[in-house]
Amino acid sequence: MRFPLLQFLTIAVLGLAAPAWAQDAGAIVVEQPWARASIMASRPAAAYFTLVNESNEPATLVALETTIAGRAEVHQTNRQGEVMKMAPAGPVEVPAGESVRLEPGNLHVMLMDMPRPIKEGETFTLTLRFAKAAPVEVSVPVLGPGARGPGNE
Repeated sequence: MRFPLLQFLTIAVLGLAAPAWAQDAGAIVVEQPWARASIMASRPAAAYFTLVNESNEPATLVALETTIAGRAEVHQTNRQGEVMKMAPAGPVEVPAGESVRLEPGNLHVMLMDMPRPIKEGETFTLTLRFAKAAPVEVSVPVLGPGARGPGNE
């Protein structure tokens, strides 16, 4: 069966359509990416999003890359007595059919060794690398320094 060109283009365009807050790379969907503006270049910044695994296999986030920071790592915030501490979390597994939320006070992306601060209103690209899936490029909007998420500034 042959598709007329107009039908093919319509199907192609509809297949590429996605909500503005979600960025899809096949079985991995990145929802609501955002970052907080940094105060100065010598201070790290943080980025957040939700990873949704729509496949039947677990997905493991193993690395992050961006041009705005020398290093980007997933960190975990933990309470040790009365003090909150952050440490690298290592690979992040997203079980099949489930999601993992990176949010303030929990798992989050630390953007370190920054040559300059990131400012509210800017956008940067963050590349997520998975063990057995194609890399996912995410456009991350920068919110204010005290932001708590999109719509909660």
